[in-house]
Amino acid sequence: MIEYLGKAVYESIAIGPVCLLEKKKKRITDARAESVGEEAEKFNAARAAAKADLEKLYESTLKRAGVSQAEIFQIHIMMVDDLDFEDAVMAKINEGFNAAYAVSTAAEELASMFSAMDDEYMQGRANDVMDISGRITDHICGVTGGVSLDSPAIVVAEDVNPSEIVGFESGKLLGLVTSKGSVSSHMAIIARSMSLSCVVATGVKMDKSYEGKTAIIDGYEGKIIIDPTEKQLKDYTRRLEKQRADEAFRRSLIGRENVSADGKRMEIYCNIGKSKDVSAALENDAHGIGLMRSEFLYLDSSDYPSEDYQFNEYRATLEAMAGKPVIIRTMDIGADKKVDYFNLPEEENPAMGLRSVRICFERPEIMKTQLRALYRASVYGKLKIMVPMIISVDEVRWVKKMAFEVRNELKAEGIPFDDKVEIGIMVETPAAAVISDELAEIADFFSIGSNDLTQYTLAIDRQNSRLENLFDPRHKAVLRLIKTVVDNAHAKGKWVGLCGELGKNTELTEFFLAIGLDEVSVSAPYVLKVREKLLSIDSSNIDISKYI
Repeated sequence: MIEYLGKAVYESIAIGPVCLLEKKKKRITDARAESVGEEAEKFNAARAAAKADLEKLYESTLKRAGVSQAEIFQIHIMMVDDLDFEDAVMAKINEGFNAAYAVSTAAEELASMFSAMDDEYMQGRANDVMDISGRITDHICGVTGGVSLDSPAIVVAEDVNPSEIVGFESGKLLGLVTSKGSVSSHMAIIARSMSLSCVVATGVKMDKSYEGKTAIIDGYEGKIIIDPTEKQLKDYTRRLEKQRADEAFRRSLIGRENVSADGKRMEIYCNIGKSKDVSAALENDAHGIGLMRSEFLYLDSSDYPSEDYQFNEYRATLEAMAGKPVIIRTMDIGADKKVDYFNLPEEENPAMGLRSVRICFERPEIMKTQLRALYRASVYGKLKIMVPMIISVDEVRWVKKMAFEVRNELKAEGIPFDDKVEIGIMVETPAAAVISDELAEIADFFSIGSNDLTQYTLAIDRQNSRLENLFDPRHKAVLRLIKTVVDNAHAKGKWVGLCGELGKNTELTEFFLAIGLDEVSVSAPYVLKVREKLLSIDSSNIDISKYI
């Protein structure tokens, strides 16, 4: 029995034979080229071929996994055409290097830049850069052919690209284990969307003796067991059978109301990044969008997104949700979400620095543009606006004043909007939690951001892997603050939700129900899991003292 520990991408069990995915080798050297022109032609031809490959992958993924996942290949197409990438490659070709070496080294430098960033999302872009460069160098070096499975298996690899996941024949990829990788990479996003058992960053060895051996992926503990004992195999087989039965039961809950066994309601919404993620929310029967992270519009742009660009994205989301509530968070740039064109200063502690609404205080035009887009889109659905990183009443007043000015402008211009749009705040700082009684007098609603609330309450950087064992979102201090916020909101007649990672923790669902939380928002695969738990709870029998 051999065991490797890593990071779980999706919580599920898989059992099957190991198939080692060893990629075809390319011999890339730093040999000097005889003709700069010829190498430039090789690069451009390979780039065009890679783009054609990606366009085909987009179409096939659209049919197989949906719009949200297919969009990943649109991003890759944009990266292939990126002028900075092209300039970096051409600079090396002009120095006399061959095209394959120029592409691979330019990509490595760009990937290293992404890997050095604090934000795990941006770190994941390093894999995307290496994916597209690998595709381009494949064409330069004449390496063709994809990956395939002869029979159902668990794939073990150093790393896997998004295109390789969708390239496997449906039903044959039982699970995936990589020695490298990130839980926020595009590969991981696709794996989650496919409900695929997947563990990354395991350090697993590409040992040929593993080929064909039985393996178990434990997506709950984040581990792979190769050549398990008879007892392990029996225990996990039993868990796998139960998992399949549970999944079938959860699908039967589609259409059910979010009401506990004793008739207490707590809405279950979905967190999304873009309008194209709505399909997954609806497929899992989310009754609303509890958090749309508008910062992805900024992260995926090379310049400040225009009012019309934002308006179209918000409108698409609202229309797709067809009257169900949609809470859109104003941009949360800064800290671990860095955007070059913002030209933010270097800070010793960016998590506590210039971020989110604090940027807007210095650059109000950013907030104004976003509010105009939001209000214009408001007539297409049930919009609520949420502002992050609030610590004072004056800050909320400033935002509301800005919103008032925007509404007056739109009215003067004859542009329709819903003047009843609620403006709420994220409670993600201890300061906001402590004065939530005062904030509840001016904010229309609260949504608790448990990730940052935990980070700031425990004084632990949630990006620091060395402190993972101390980062406890169930710490009594955090749960007490959450209860305080709910109590203060309800005392003022305001509703309160929670949109952090704690929402998907079904061990806390009864606590949230008992304290009167009105709504939890989770990623799409967890909507039905939380509903299943909620339906089973009798809130009259809950002792909250064991939590706080």
